[in-house]
Amino acid sequence: MKRLLAALAASAVLAVAAPSLAQTPPNVLVVGQIAEPKSLDPHAVTAVNDFRILMNVYDGLVRYKDGTLEVEPSLAESWTISDDGTVYTFKLRDGIMFHDGSPLNAEAVKFNFDRMLDESHPYHDTGPFPLSFFFSAVDGVTAVDDLTVEFKLKEPYAPFLSNLAYPTGLIVSPQGVMDNGADFGRQPSGTGAYKFAEWEANAKVVVVRNDDYWGGAPSLEAIIYRPITDANTRIAEMLSGGLDIMVEVPPDSLQQFRADDQFVVHEQAGPHVWFLILNAKEGPFASKEIRQAANYAINKTALVDNILQGTAEVAAGPTPPAFAWAYNQSLEPYPYDPEKAKALLQDAGYDGEEVTFYVTEGGSGMLDPVAMGTAIQADLEAVGMDVAIETYEWNTFLGKVNPGLEGKADMAEMAWMTNDPDTLPFLALRTEAWPDKGGFNSGYYSNPKVDELLEAARKSTDQAERAKLYQEMQTIVRDDAPWVFVANWKQNAVTRDAVEDFKLQPSFFLMLQEVAKPQ
Repeated sequence: MKRLLAALAASAVLAVAAPSLAQTPPNVLVVGQIAEPKSLDPHAVTAVNDFRILMNVYDGLVRYKDGTLEVEPSLAESWTISDDGTVYTFKLRDGIMFHDGSPLNAEAVKFNFDRMLDESHPYHDTGPFPLSFFFSAVDGVTAVDDLTVEFKLKEPYAPFLSNLAYPTGLIVSPQGVMDNGADFGRQPSGTGAYKFAEWEANAKVVVVRNDDYWGGAPSLEAIIYRPITDANTRIAEMLSGGLDIMVEVPPDSLQQFRADDQFVVHEQAGPHVWFLILNAKEGPFASKEIRQAANYAINKTALVDNILQGTAEVAAGPTPPAFAWAYNQSLEPYPYDPEKAKALLQDAGYDGEEVTFYVTEGGSGMLDPVAMGTAIQADLEAVGMDVAIETYEWNTFLGKVNPGLEGKADMAEMAWMTNDPDTLPFLALRTEAWPDKGGFNSGYYSNPKVDELLEAARKSTDQAERAKLYQEMQTIVRDDAPWVFVANWKQNAVTRDAVEDFKLQPSFFLMLQEVAKPQ
């Protein structure tokens, strides 16, 4: 292990110091990430940037089937659901061990969910757990026997299995949490195909092959995740040989990689929405008419065609069209109509008050946020709004936006990539999801009818009924305009031609268990 880490460290130094000479190590995959991870504790993070690492270090009870968002067994080999939809019983695979040598059993699973959901749990203070909302329907978890775990729900909850497959449902080692406490996110232990080896801040995270992986040892000896926040630097590293995989390639660079036989461009549609959070609690966007004006003022088609160069489509509302069964096909995007925007601003009595706009340098699913932010600023100023941009690094940006915009900003860029049509609106549009209540409704939008529809949709076990409720919600939210609905993106990545069996997933996670890099 020490010899491997020394070789990886030397390679990483070479890649940073002299890109023109960089080469990735044999049988080691080097991935260019878009930002430094916040934590390697899956219960403590919210960003796909972090999930791309975590999905290879941990497993959940269930997972998404390859190429789909359908759920299949993982650590649980089977499960049953009670007739009333409130009791889920999982049978665990026998003989699985965490990377630290402790056993996976029903008590370990119970520990994971109690830690997130029970404020009196002795390790609840190792949080916070920002997406524990995913399991708010859980009334209790019981270890029936060593390999049987039962979840009792307060009421039927349709997205439960899908949420278990999300990174918040990944199973961590209780022993690892007990040994490391709040530092577990820096010393992670799971059951996945790769084991944590090293984290050098702002340089690399290294994971190494788990030879005892229950699903079969992976081909690669190790994976190095390198945080490279500047897209041009990532591109230079990829072109020079310092990376094997680059995620979220800027649209204007895709053709360059397509034209070079050394590289393979991968694309995959998924449930993504890029939007602007509007502060509906205070300032100009407390007015519905001014929020609508912003939607009319911004030329979203130009953003998609010119900045994103056709790698996305204009969004019509809060639900991505990738959720075909729940998507409201009747909705049309707000058209670009600056004259209507001006009229709405005048009718609402807008007096030229300055609008503070938070923009990020880059982050999970954020596409080309600086260029988009500048174009949005110009469009809003063209209709008479005074917009001041403040730009932040991704994790700093999240630290400002997630706690809420009150007293800080009037709007902020944001992107979500989700697993179920319930997830984004439930966590970011309900009244009970305001930041001071533990959610991500950073703009403080509130509509009792939307709350009612979302509560009903997650309780229904009839997909057709759920679809009807979600579609009605989308109509109301589009009209209320708590966000500027901008784009739905088709994700991309580039690999070197030596990389085999890589594919993108609609979940937006990087699943690298089957990837190979022959000598």
